[in-house]
Amino acid sequence: MSKNMFLFSGQGSQYVGMAKELCERYPAVDRVFELANDVLGTDIRKTAFEGPEEDLNRTVNSQPAIMACSLAAFEAAKAEGIEFAGAAGHSLGEYAAMAASGMLGYEDAFRLIKIRAEAMDKCARSSEGVMYAIIGPAPEEIETACKQTDGYVVPVNYNSPVQTVIAGEAKAAEAAAELIKQTSTAKRVKAVKLNVASAFHSEIMRPAAEEFLAKAQGFVFSEPKVTFYSNVTGAVLDFAGTDMIKRLADHIVSPVRFTAELAAAQAAGFDTFIELGPNKVLTGLVKKTLTEASAYNIENSATLDAALEALKEG
Repeated sequence: MSKNMFLFSGQGSQYVGMAKELCERYPAVDRVFELANDVLGTDIRKTAFEGPEEDLNRTVNSQPAIMACSLAAFEAAKAEGIEFAGAAGHSLGEYAAMAASGMLGYEDAFRLIKIRAEAMDKCARSSEGVMYAIIGPAPEEIETACKQTDGYVVPVNYNSPVQTVIAGEAKAAEAAAELIKQTSTAKRVKAVKLNVASAFHSEIMRPAAEEFLAKAQGFVFSEPKVTFYSNVTGAVLDFAGTDMIKRLADHIVSPVRFTAELAAAQAAGFDTFIELGPNKVLTGLVKKTLTEASAYNIENSATLDAALEALKEG
């Protein structure tokens, strides 16, 4: 029998119209958006379903919109009886994972993501950080190149054995990307500048982390009902020993250790990974990272039905 782990999408996966079909198909999904609108004080459902794209892509909107769509997919999966024993998210996806695992109620999750999104949006507008996806080289080569580059640039997303994202000051990040292309032993090396507002998960976001820490006090977390994996450590969350608000503030300026999370989950017996939320970025990363693991995504009626059929056959 398969052991299912739910994964929750990160920023950059958004698109206009996401989760609209699921909202029309399941009353519980519609209630997610009603709650989101009430907590956020804005019509995030309209932004997610109708755009315009430039509004949806703003950090202050994309983060809560993606979380709403991820929880919409989670509610649809629950309605169809899909069970799970573990949860993880990529970057902001960790908030949807917390809600799905029972650590936070939906209302508090939306309140927290509102604080995070506003702090990060404010910081991004006053900074000039950039990010590059480096495809091909091993993470160790990328780490070395960043250390050898003048200025501030660091690895921030360990996405797969052959994809690491770097972030930092514009000149330093560009120089590191060029150095990697010149010195890597990989057969193919590609550096892609990402269309993001700033250098997320780096020290450039320190003002956002400090604002989040100041504004997010008082939230109460419950022990997760399933095994929960942390981006910051790349391992199972030590809930009893963790100050969750401090951890989430650190999360804003810490690398996302997604490959380590996947490896730890596979070692713990998880063999089926189901991405909940817009697009299938994490599904692709699972397939590139883990051997003999099954990976599916749920973002609309077609992908939900396909996942249900595959899980039934499995």
